[in-house]
Amino acid sequence: MSHELSAIKSQKSGYKMLYGTIPSFLRKQESRETEAKSGFPLKNCGNDRNRRNAFLFIIFFSMILFANYAHAVEYGLEDLYKLALEGSERIKISEEDVYIAGTGKDKAKSVLLPKLSAFWNYTKYTEQKLSSSGSVIQPEDSTYWGLRLDQSVSLSGREVTAFNMSKENIEKSRYDLHSVKEDYLLSVSSAYYEALRAKKALEIARSNVERLTKHRDASAVRVKVGEATKTTLLRAEAELSGAQSEEIRARNGLQVAMAVLARVAGIEGAYDLKEATDSSRYAADDKGAETIESLKQAAFSERAELKSLELQKKIGEGQVRYTQGLYWPTLSVEGVYSRKNEDPKSAFLNKESVYGGIKLNFAFFEGGLRRAEVREAESRQRQIRLVYEDRKKSIAIEVENAYLELITQKGIMEKFEAQALYAGDNYKAVSKQFEYGIANSLDVMDANTLLVTAERQLADSKYNYQLSALRLKKATGVLLKTAVNQIK
Repeated sequence: MSHELSAIKSQKSGYKMLYGTIPSFLRKQESRETEAKSGFPLKNCGNDRNRRNAFLFIIFFSMILFANYAHAVEYGLEDLYKLALEGSERIKISEEDVYIAGTGKDKAKSVLLPKLSAFWNYTKYTEQKLSSSGSVIQPEDSTYWGLRLDQSVSLSGREVTAFNMSKENIEKSRYDLHSVKEDYLLSVSSAYYEALRAKKALEIARSNVERLTKHRDASAVRVKVGEATKTTLLRAEAELSGAQSEEIRARNGLQVAMAVLARVAGIEGAYDLKEATDSSRYAADDKGAETIESLKQAAFSERAELKSLELQKKIGEGQVRYTQGLYWPTLSVEGVYSRKNEDPKSAFLNKESVYGGIKLNFAFFEGGLRRAEVREAESRQRQIRLVYEDRKKSIAIEVENAYLELITQKGIMEKFEAQALYAGDNYKAVSKQFEYGIANSLDVMDANTLLVTAERQLADSKYNYQLSALRLKKATGVLLKTAVNQIK
């Protein structure tokens, strides 16, 4: 009886906890319905209600778990591209460089426009001075104010040259931004495939643990029936322990890879990765029909670095013309409107005046400064040309290397696919032979080691192949264009 009373009390407290206080008429109605259905008093139905409460608790707990897992967003490579392009600090820094280049254009434009200024001057004298005839020579105070319009230009057109250079610098900054985006997308891709590689390594490690666990259990059965020695079981236990340690290492490696990817792509909170079903062919186009030379020509016309250097060469030529303009005279034009008040007023006071002027300034000797600046500009121009040629050769090697690497990884992946298939079939056959006593434990271990190695090599070659395809797109200058099209 005490057990039944405690069950009823726990049931009531459980209902209060889940539903709050239940009205008395509902409790009575529920009691009558329960007694009518069961044919027993309510005090004997405590176990049923406990089971019901446990069932409700399981449902409630499952909903909490589902809500937690629902927050783990899945990201594909296109999603990571979008996040990186929108939130990367490195890209935003380069965008600020474009903005700074725009302000440089505004500054160059301001030199082409005249400057309008206002002036005001108040003078207080110690005393008033008069001439012998009584006219005012020095008043007690005077006020002088007006407006002034000035414009100064070089006869060589240096200001126009500087304005054109500022416009070219904006375009150069945009190409630099394009290059930064491509580099960053490639780093995001590398981190993405490293995370997928780590995820696959964990799956392989878990499968290895499952296989070795089954083998350990089978070895224990054979030892028990006397078909194998204890060393067979000990070897299986040792192999299983090693596989479990590899699983722990793979799990930690996955956590590190996911953390690195979250930092690079700007992911916040829990997340998971997804890849396309045909991921082995996902990131690459078939380049077999294209020659290396055609890829090089495509890179020469598409690479943002080369376009930026081409503009920098033009800017260097403009810089030479700009510094050579120092040899030309400077023409200044001014227009002034002024008013003057004195107290007391002089008879010769000119209260208002308007005048204009033209000045021509030419420096004959400045210690060799202009000559040094021109030579410096010419040297920088030669530097830019050499940098352009060097970068062009480096891009040609980069394209050739990326293309050959893609072809290599494609061939390797195809061979590893066959190796993994054969290794899987071999392990199944050896496992069956071990069950029937035809093969020994060493044969199973060798087959399992071959299978694990083949699976790892296949996963590595698969992701290396996809990353090689992206590197080729980066080398030919179309990675950003491809990524933007995928995002759209």
